[in-house]
Amino acid sequence: MDNGWTESAEAWIADMGERGDFTRRFVLDPAMTGRVAGRGFTTALDVGCGEGRFCRMLRGHGIRPVGLDPTAALLRRARELGPEGDYREGRAERLPFDSGAFDLVVSYLSLIDIPDLDAAAAEMARVLRPGGTLLIANLSSFTTAAGERAHWVRDDAGRPLHFPVDRYFEERMYWADWRGIRIHNWHRPLGRYMAAFLAQGLILSIFAEPEPTADADPATAERYRRAPYCYVMEWRRPA
Repeated sequence: MDNGWTESAEAWIADMGERGDFTRRFVLDPAMTGRVAGRGFTTALDVGCGEGRFCRMLRGHGIRPVGLDPTAALLRRARELGPEGDYREGRAERLPFDSGAFDLVVSYLSLIDIPDLDAAAAEMARVLRPGGTLLIANLSSFTTAAGERAHWVRDDAGRPLHFPVDRYFEERMYWADWRGIRIHNWHRPLGRYMAAFLAQGLILSIFAEPEPTADADPATAERYRRAPYCYVMEWRRPA
């Protein structure tokens, strides 16, 4: 089944630009880079690397990343922006790497794109070396629960009133549609994600719900503080 990524690749590239959208720049990037800086990681795999933005950030911290993505157009853009990078086409459910190959595995807003969560969790755990780290950024399950209706309910003057939550426990695919991008996303309850990684024998060491940084646009930041939007998890493979 077409998931929309090939058709949406150019709109995605235009929307992200070099620096990423608000969520990445002002909420997740500081939290994610704070978890990798100065910790001695040398090799990394970015699962669902897209146009390679976070791979370039990892290289800035002295880490040698491999970027993996199933969308050829995004990989072409990644190679244009970072010709020194190592970008490969593939899927999270079947990683083309040896077991224990990486110090660090990253899933940066890619779990919501993956149809088979259990297969992907098993593969991410497999390619981690003993003692290695799996670092995840994901949309909050409260955010994705309303599916296509996951937008602020507003009053007649356009002021945001509340963010809908519906069918929370029902795992399902929906079409996310914004600014010329139309792609599959998956809603899963938070407990479903937790169970998938616990089943691999991984140990949860960090769970955080980062807020926007102080330099973010105040009006946009306020919406992120009123409703949960994303979280960061760090899992460790036992040594």
